[in-house]
Amino acid sequence: MTNQELIHSAFQRMVALDVADGDHAELFFRNADDQVTSQLVQFRPWLLTAGVDLGAQLAGNCGVQALEGPGAMKARVEFPDVTAYESAVRQLKKLTGQNPSSPLAPYRVFSDLMQQAMIALQTRLFHGMTFRELRRMQLDIECRTTIPGKFCDAKVDGDEVFMVALTDSAGFEVCLTERECGGEEGLLRRMLEVIQERDPDVLEGHNLFNFDLPYLETRCKRYKIPFALGRHGRVAKSRASRFAIAEKTINYTRFDVYGRHVVDTYHLVRLADNTKREMDSYGLKYAAKYFGIAKPNREYVPGDDITKLYDTDLERLKRYNLDDVRETDGISKILSASYFYQTQLLPLSYQNCVIRGNATRIDGMLCAEYLAANAALPTPQAAIPFEGALTEASRTGVFQPVWHIDVRSLYPSVILAKRLSPATDSHGIFLTILDNLRQFRLRAKDAARTATTPEERDYYSALQASFKILINSFYGYLGFAQGTFNDYVMAREVTATGREILSGMRDHLAAAGAVVVEMDTDGIYFVPPEGTAVDAMRQRIQQELPPGIEVELDGVYAVMFSYKSKNYALLEENGEVILRGAALRSRSMEPFLRRYVDGAVERILHGRTAEVPTFTAQTEEAVREHRYPLWDFLQRASLNQTVETYLDGRKKGKSRQAVYELAARAKNREYQPGDTLKYYVTGTRKKPSVADNSKLDEEIDPAVRDENVAYYLDRLKSLADNILEALSQQAVQ
Repeated sequence: MTNQELIHSAFQRMVALDVADGDHAELFFRNADDQVTSQLVQFRPWLLTAGVDLGAQLAGNCGVQALEGPGAMKARVEFPDVTAYESAVRQLKKLTGQNPSSPLAPYRVFSDLMQQAMIALQTRLFHGMTFRELRRMQLDIECRTTIPGKFCDAKVDGDEVFMVALTDSAGFEVCLTERECGGEEGLLRRMLEVIQERDPDVLEGHNLFNFDLPYLETRCKRYKIPFALGRHGRVAKSRASRFAIAEKTINYTRFDVYGRHVVDTYHLVRLADNTKREMDSYGLKYAAKYFGIAKPNREYVPGDDITKLYDTDLERLKRYNLDDVRETDGISKILSASYFYQTQLLPLSYQNCVIRGNATRIDGMLCAEYLAANAALPTPQAAIPFEGALTEASRTGVFQPVWHIDVRSLYPSVILAKRLSPATDSHGIFLTILDNLRQFRLRAKDAARTATTPEERDYYSALQASFKILINSFYGYLGFAQGTFNDYVMAREVTATGREILSGMRDHLAAAGAVVVEMDTDGIYFVPPEGTAVDAMRQRIQQELPPGIEVELDGVYAVMFSYKSKNYALLEENGEVILRGAALRSRSMEPFLRRYVDGAVERILHGRTAEVPTFTAQTEEAVREHRYPLWDFLQRASLNQTVETYLDGRKKGKSRQAVYELAARAKNREYQPGDTLKYYVTGTRKKPSVADNSKLDEEIDPAVRDENVAYYLDRLKSLADNILEALSQQAVQ
């Protein structure tokens, strides 16, 4: 059972594809004996035009092929090399007066040349391989800080890289030092040699894009060392880039490495937390503990001690550096396997599969199937508004016991049950792929349950998880503005049906005597009628639903505290507490407030609500008397643009933001997009200008207590009042 059953690939065990010299693609293979070979194949870049006549006008083309069907893009135009292709794109801009991104453009460009090559060759990466067979290498560096307390800066002469740890998925480990390699230049050269010798398919690191790789690239330039991370000794290419996670835009320095992929586990962690949003940090040490891979004897070293330890306790620092890459490997094993198996289905590189959104991945898959069938592609529909999911918090307060019932893959199930298809999908590819993915996932889940070895179980578990991600994204694709086959009318019908199903479930529960507490996109939290059996309740609701819609009772909780819509706490039967929602668990919330929420919620869930006012008063007293260290008042915020861009906006009248004001004033470090700053508020006013009254964590002097007590007491009071209000509302419902 492999992805080959879903998507055909002309080549097997291909671990990378890169456009070589303009008219060829180089394919890299890792055979069953773990040996890497490569093959050059002809590659003719191509684009689509609204008709054969327009395509024929393009200078240097080496063929215009008519595409069949009603789609607007009716011709595929090939070029002998990348130079001729790029010239044709410029010619189209002049001929039509439209850029490729314009919805009015009578042509379409797939700017990713690797995607073009995979579509043209009808091939995908990693077919015939499992995740375990992929050679992944982890990298982490340690740097000298010439000014105590200052973050190392690659542009400063003395801020050298003095240690590099490398591990790979074949069990290799090494910790290189400049002392052993004859200085920093020797260390950098030896690191590059090891990478070439081990020949990994993937380079991994935590915050690799915004720290390790830019730092190494800058230091290599000092010695005129080619930053040759790629296969055949090719130099890595870097550029500013960005990708989106929900409502956030993540800026980073992208590195493209010939014949290899680059995956940042920092990005994987952020993507993984996008749904639950319960992680307090995305740093490596916290993430390792969160995912349960931090070993009891793990070596920890405070950042300020790293430079000193290199001279005083080299072996301890080596252990620390190696533990970093081991944890990076552990996080990758947990989080990247699903992307590996998704890549087997998509005409994208592994690296791009990670950073491209779900809708973009689905679009790539649909377009590739159309072009393989020589079918014309439609153009995206213009957006129209439509009502979304049914979400409501029916009640606030404390409830027990609470069950959670949901519809399995509600929106995909609605699409399949009603056989809905986008209006422009004349070949029915959307529904066919969704149906095939669903059936294949069910088979994979069954195979995981009956697996006889851990390896087999891991394989099928990762396989079904990758399908789940794609399946649940098909509805979102319908409202994707850039989606080739988007359909807002269909999206409206899907959500309307979903609301109807959830409303029917709610009404049935209420009629049966249940107390509905909270409804989300595809499920309901409720207090069951006394004496009701779990399976009996599930069967009763199932009988009320249309064919093809299945429910499961996936959670039974001892207590639930409903704070407000989409914000609640659950006490599991085993005593574990689950917090949901940014109002109760936010990375921007100060540590002392997170502890307060934890303490208040614990008391509420364990039936000690009467203790909350006393606990609040104790917390207030601790703040007033400076019992908490200054670090407990730090807020977190990330830079999504450069400081220069922010300052230009300020000149044009845009509002001030504390995080950018602090970054602009920072003396010890030049902050870049993607960096996270920690700061606290100073002064005495309850409602201060935070932009004018804040200090970075690097400015903390434990002997000087200048946190704004009035400000933090007001934040605490606001949070405490909201919690007590949620509790009091229960009494009047």
